[in-house]
Amino acid sequence: MLDAVRAGGIVLIMAASAGWYAYDLAGASQSRDDDVSVYQRGGGGGTGGGGGRGRHRLNGPVAVITAPVVRKDVPVHVDGIGTVQAFNTVTVRAQVDGQLEKVTFTEGQDVKAGDVLAQIDQRRYQAKLTQAQGMKAKDEAQLANVKLDLERFVRLGQFATQQSVDTQRALVRQLEAALQVDQANIDAAALELDYTTIRSPISGRTSVRLIDAGNYVRAGEASGIVVVTQLQPISVAFSLPQQHLVTVNQAMAKGEVQVAALDADGKTVWEEGSLSVVDNRIDVQTGTIRLKATFANPERKLWPGQFVNVRVRHDTYRDGNIVPAAAIQRNGSGTFAYVVDPEDRVELRPVRVGQIDGGIALVETGLEPGQRVVVTSQEQLRPGASVIPTEAVSEPGADVSQIPSTIGLSAGTPPAPGQRQRP
Repeated sequence: MLDAVRAGGIVLIMAASAGWYAYDLAGASQSRDDDVSVYQRGGGGGTGGGGGRGRHRLNGPVAVITAPVVRKDVPVHVDGIGTVQAFNTVTVRAQVDGQLEKVTFTEGQDVKAGDVLAQIDQRRYQAKLTQAQGMKAKDEAQLANVKLDLERFVRLGQFATQQSVDTQRALVRQLEAALQVDQANIDAAALELDYTTIRSPISGRTSVRLIDAGNYVRAGEASGIVVVTQLQPISVAFSLPQQHLVTVNQAMAKGEVQVAALDADGKTVWEEGSLSVVDNRIDVQTGTIRLKATFANPERKLWPGQFVNVRVRHDTYRDGNIVPAAAIQRNGSGTFAYVVDPEDRVELRPVRVGQIDGGIALVETGLEPGQRVVVTSQEQLRPGASVIPTEAVSEPGADVSQIPSTIGLSAGTPPAPGQRQRP
């Protein structure tokens, strides 16, 4: 009985082994069929685990986002770095000696031309003015008496000698000259008295106070009392390479040259103004030309001493082809872009880029309007590769500058709101 059980078990094991062998052969045949099918469809070959399905997933079409090539007029800019300068800066100093009685301004106050900033003790200067006025009154009285004597000498006729008449006339002229001197002394004393009231010479903003009330000040002291800076309008001084001098001068000859002041990242425009000055010489040490632009600065975003990026618009490129800057790639041969053909395959197209500004690239050669360029997943592409494109604009022919940023999206990222998926 035991021998019969053992024999039955051996038969079952042999049958199971035969069935497994037949199943394995069928699986290998199916794998080869899958390989042939993938090869016929354009998939990759080779050996390895996973069969044809895995190789198809690695070498199939790549999902990308595309943008159209748009033709439009493009402003041509040149960038530089500048320093904000006050349109006018005045250090207010005392023009007469004396004790500073009071300071009437507040630090950081906006003042207008003629506003009182400080007051110097004026008693000494008032006394000088009174003295000059008294001297004039004395000379006027003497002149009146001398003129009366001259009239008497003239009435005497032949009884008065000619010498006495001439002497009296000379004395009249002498006293008239003395009156002129007296008037000049009065004017000088009045001016000194006026200088005791210190006024702002320009409209602007006051600095911190440089001296306190109660101190003795002298005319022409280097430290001064306060610094007043004009902030509206305001200037920005900057430099450009000398090769831009000709185009900038040509642009100024045609009319106003627009200049923008931007923040440190070069994206946010703080103020827009116009070019006002091109220096009359080139710096031989740096090979640059110095320029100055004027800005209205209504919101006072520009402040003296501030460093800003400057963008000068000196020309306009007519009917330029523009694409998102993300579409421009670089290799050992230069710059290129992937163009999608009607069969949704990509072609590597060498391009020459004129400028990249605000995420928009101006392409001088290599692209034509209406073509579609790839703006994402270029690292997964090669010439002739199949793609599944997603248009990055909602309407055909829309302005490429309105294309949202697509950098960093993976090939499997679904379309964003406003985008449409090609069928």
